[in-house]
Amino acid sequence: MNIQLGHSKFVRRAYGIDEIALVPGGRTVDPEITDTSLKLGGKTLEVPIIASAMDGVVDVEMATALSSIGALGVLNLEGIQTRYENPKEVIKKITSVGKEDFVPLMQDIYSQPIQKDLIVHRIKEIKSKGAIAAVSATPQAAIKFKETILEAKTDLFFLQATVVSTEHIGPPDRESLDLSKLCKTMNIPVLVGNCVTYEVALKLMRAGAKGILVGIGPGAACTSRGVLGIGTPQATAIADCSSAREDYKKETGEYVPIIADGGIVTGGDICKCIACGADGVMIGSPIARAQEAPGQGFHWGMATPSPVLPRGTRIKVGSTGTLERIIKGPAVIDDGTQNLLGALKTSMGTLGARTIKEMQEVEVVIAPSLLTEGKVYQKAQQLGMGK
Repeated sequence: MNIQLGHSKFVRRAYGIDEIALVPGGRTVDPEITDTSLKLGGKTLEVPIIASAMDGVVDVEMATALSSIGALGVLNLEGIQTRYENPKEVIKKITSVGKEDFVPLMQDIYSQPIQKDLIVHRIKEIKSKGAIAAVSATPQAAIKFKETILEAKTDLFFLQATVVSTEHIGPPDRESLDLSKLCKTMNIPVLVGNCVTYEVALKLMRAGAKGILVGIGPGAACTSRGVLGIGTPQATAIADCSSAREDYKKETGEYVPIIADGGIVTGGDICKCIACGADGVMIGSPIARAQEAPGQGFHWGMATPSPVLPRGTRIKVGSTGTLERIIKGPAVIDDGTQNLLGALKTSMGTLGARTIKEMQEVEVVIAPSLLTEGKVYQKAQQLGMGK
């Protein structure tokens, strides 16, 4: 339903994941027999969780650890891992500087050139440990380092930017990305994001994307919505892009996974994203809270060090437990930020969904009071959902 914003401007209501709830049906399923697996570019993940390509979230060790427990970590090819031989020393500077000096420091750190040999070295390190080597880069970096990425025998490539489209008009002196050509010539699966609309998601699939990342602006460390005024609430964005996936499957017979990316903090958030149509999720801040995370309790966005218009910030998330505890439990915190897989399996069981596909079919209702209804004591005492 369109709403009249002004005399000649009509708008559509969109919903975030905090505004919806999932409704139980007429059956339940034992959580132990639920199937949460995600097929992604020829790989099968037991855990449908992908760690964001952010320097405070994924390094070689974290990518290896995530792969070993059935999830996936994506390495940022334009981050400190590929600019510095010893990134741990750089992270110490990032985590110790004051708020006022943070952005200038980041701009200086990320002004150092990306080294092709380090790209190859990091990818080979991940593969040598038996882990899936997944990496991320922006369109311009994809053009520049394509051959290097292929040389290193990368398993999955994530093409990411604040907004990705199939049509881009660039300056005459700079090569523009031909997305369809890139997908065809990479010889490895290319997952593309980010987008928030049915039309763009469908175009990206037709261009050859093997996965679509959905979400603009909801990330914990992202400030794009404040800086640029751009974004669509996640529940609506996921539902719209998932519709494109279904229509593309009818059109071609190919199923392209939808990955909800941004604004996902708790197990309940993951459950709601999948109920809206996602096949899996990409998360940053929950993984940044792991004791093994490279950010040492801090988390910052990929666009934070922009030399002209930073669109991210550094947030302190703390270190609350091991990666194993955060993904698979057992949880010792009552706010839904630990045992994310257990939360998904329990929710699926309660809703009677044996598979991710069945979870996508559960009833969803608009429920803006979901986080406050009956929670007066938790809020007053800052416990559980009141934190």
